[in-house]
Amino acid sequence: MDKELDLIMQYTDLYTQCQEMIKVHSCELMNAVRDGAFEEYKRQGLPTRKVERYKYTDVQKVFSHDYGLNLSRIAIPVNPQDAFKCDVPNLSTQLFFVENDELMQKDSASPYVYSFKAFAETHPELAKKHYASLANPAADAVTALNTALVQEGVVVYVPRNTRVDKPIQIVNLLRSGVDMMINRRLLVILEESAEATLLFCDHAMDTVRFLTTQVAEVFCADNSRLDMYELEETHTKCNRFSNLYIKAGRNCRVSHNNITLFNGTTRNTTEVMLCGEGAELTLNGAVVADKSQHVDNNTLIDHRVPNCVSNQLYKYVIDEQAVGAFAGRILVEKDAQKTLSTETNANLCASTDARMYTQPMLEIYADDVKCAHGSTVGVLDTNALFYMQQRGIPLEEARMLLMFAFVGQVIDQITLEPLRDRLHYLVEKRFRGELNKCTGCALCK
Repeated sequence: MDKELDLIMQYTDLYTQCQEMIKVHSCELMNAVRDGAFEEYKRQGLPTRKVERYKYTDVQKVFSHDYGLNLSRIAIPVNPQDAFKCDVPNLSTQLFFVENDELMQKDSASPYVYSFKAFAETHPELAKKHYASLANPAADAVTALNTALVQEGVVVYVPRNTRVDKPIQIVNLLRSGVDMMINRRLLVILEESAEATLLFCDHAMDTVRFLTTQVAEVFCADNSRLDMYELEETHTKCNRFSNLYIKAGRNCRVSHNNITLFNGTTRNTTEVMLCGEGAELTLNGAVVADKSQHVDNNTLIDHRVPNCVSNQLYKYVIDEQAVGAFAGRILVEKDAQKTLSTETNANLCASTDARMYTQPMLEIYADDVKCAHGSTVGVLDTNALFYMQQRGIPLEEARMLLMFAFVGQVIDQITLEPLRDRLHYLVEKRFRGELNKCTGCALCK
């Protein structure tokens, strides 16, 4: 209990002493809800393992470290084009860089990507309507702390009847000379019949310890279509807590793909509300973890109305002393008749020290539905390994091929062909024990 109180006081003192600095260097949109979020953080405190949704991740251990914060917005000089290349061949994206929490192309010619400050000035009513409306600080302490401390972020806004031809790629660069806590925000608004493809890449340019909290709110209006990809490839000192909230309208199509290739401690929370009939949702996730890495994915799909479809597939390959966790809950409310939903979590423990925790859940209050869920945890097939060795394939190569084939099912779901090919390449390199970065990453020089 003393540790919990100390941690509450650590961030309470921080906010109390620095709140004016935080507000001066932020915008009124964020400041309007900041104090209320801080009160929610004080009420809840950061979750312990006794909190059901966080029982697989020691949140307090990660947050108790003494991190620096760049509250006065001191510029950290970096030319991302020189220091980092994140090129996916033939993908032809609209490329943007975010240094820690701030969009670097402030004068972007793109009509779809904004900083929070710019969006609040140009679209004040839209910003006020959507910001902090899905991400409820009262429901999650990490969301509350992020809302209290965040100063900037990125907005993607696609007006009605607009199709964004080129994928929008946002590269999040972690940059600091000292251990650093970074709080960033993402707001995605797709109006009626809008279409977009978004790719987010997380990378670290320095080897210090990072703690990143990210809260993302995604609004998909009627008949819209969103393909969203998240790729994490940082290093073992990086800790990431990401809370993603999605609201899907009538006849919209939403696909979210989350790939974790290299990290320290990662906790991804994904909550989706299907609020309009005919909505279709696909959630895919792939995790490759070894050493002492920790990856925890927690999902909730809330079917609120009839005739919606959701499909969920998460696969983990866990090696050495790594720990993986997956908890997926499908909630079918009483009016959500004709729901179709599947949830699959398959896991491969490639060493005797690896640990995997899995908890698929169905909660159904309607009587005319088709829902299924399942999970498996297994080891490499010794017969298959023996068979491949008998045909001249070395043991380590045989292990790599089996693991690659196992996780490849998730990668194959990606509809963006150049990205799919690139991820196949990155996953293979990862299984070969290479910390593969895009050419030019400062960390690899």
